[in-house]
Amino acid sequence: MSFNFDKIISRQNTNSLKYDFAVERGMPEDLLPLWVADMDFRTPPTVVDALVAAAQHGIFGYSDAKDDYFRAVQNWLGKRLGWQVEKDWLIKAPGVVFAIANTVRALTNPGDAVIIQQPVYYPFELVVRDNGRRLVVNELLYTDGHYHIDFADFEAKIVANQVKLFILCNPHNPVGRVWTRSELEQLGEICLKHQVKVIADEIHADFIYPGFRHEVFANLQPELAAITVTCTAPSKTFNLAGLQVSNLFAANPEIRQAVNQEIHHSGYSQLNTLGLVACQAAYEHGAEWLDELIAYLQGNLSFMRKFLLERLPEIRLVEPQGTYLAWLDCSGLGLSEAARQDLIVNRAKLWLDKGSMFGAGGENFERINYACPRATLEQALERFERVVRRGSL
Repeated sequence: MSFNFDKIISRQNTNSLKYDFAVERGMPEDLLPLWVADMDFRTPPTVVDALVAAAQHGIFGYSDAKDDYFRAVQNWLGKRLGWQVEKDWLIKAPGVVFAIANTVRALTNPGDAVIIQQPVYYPFELVVRDNGRRLVVNELLYTDGHYHIDFADFEAKIVANQVKLFILCNPHNPVGRVWTRSELEQLGEICLKHQVKVIADEIHADFIYPGFRHEVFANLQPELAAITVTCTAPSKTFNLAGLQVSNLFAANPEIRQAVNQEIHHSGYSQLNTLGLVACQAAYEHGAEWLDELIAYLQGNLSFMRKFLLERLPEIRLVEPQGTYLAWLDCSGLGLSEAARQDLIVNRAKLWLDKGSMFGAGGENFERINYACPRATLEQALERFERVVRRGSL
């Protein structure tokens, strides 16, 4: 490999949310963190070089993006996802959660119902409830270690609750599914039938493993493009979350105008200057780095799969088809969530994301972020094994 993903880089004392804020978040100070979805790898050197050059200029005034920024984004989405976007579809926002919250307000009224598929990325529930909308849950079905969609329940709840908006997560966080074209088409057919608009969170679309293919929901047919706001960002792909940049696409001019107006009402205008620089550099020059990263993540996944099977069979890996987040079925431990948290946090000294955070169906699970050097992952799994076998480190 040209890039060294085995290198352990200390993130302590860098104001890292992952490493430096355990106490502020009610956790013990001495935990090994594999929770929040950022990576322990440096962004590509070409991105660092672009940021250094921008920083050396020394002026950080109001900035915006020119045509070359859009072309970088357009080329990336075309080459990696097979999706051809147009410039006037683009809406820039500081982050996907910010974008989802503003789109919820733009496309629904207070009291309207919004449907999500739990267990799912927990801010989905928060942005629905915090904006005075009614939450409707279509719980994913978990059978024999595999997740699938309950389409009958999805449609029934849309009808019963007069749902106005669906927030789709693909690839799905935390269960790791990359929804097939057929599954997405069934969802789309139901949404079109009942006039339900869609927010498609596709932020993990660059992390797809061999044998699977990411289908952009809005790219399936023009009728779906007309009801969808697609959320993308370089933040997960290139570890740029702190630079606050995301790119939304809405082909429907009425929807696009409504979302832009809602963002305007929030008081937000130009994006972070360095975020724009990093996004363009990453999309122009980051492909080789990403390809090697995905190969490395596959190695981490293979290591974890083998470790669990041989040394910690009480924990079942729900095989991820995409993302760098593993969803672990811990029901084999036979513990309540409180007892499991005591084992993981207080005895194993690990910080994972407990499954109940992700809503219905998550109670017996833990989410672990394996975008880290393999030695870090090995240390975490060995800690887990020792407390399960011996009760303590």
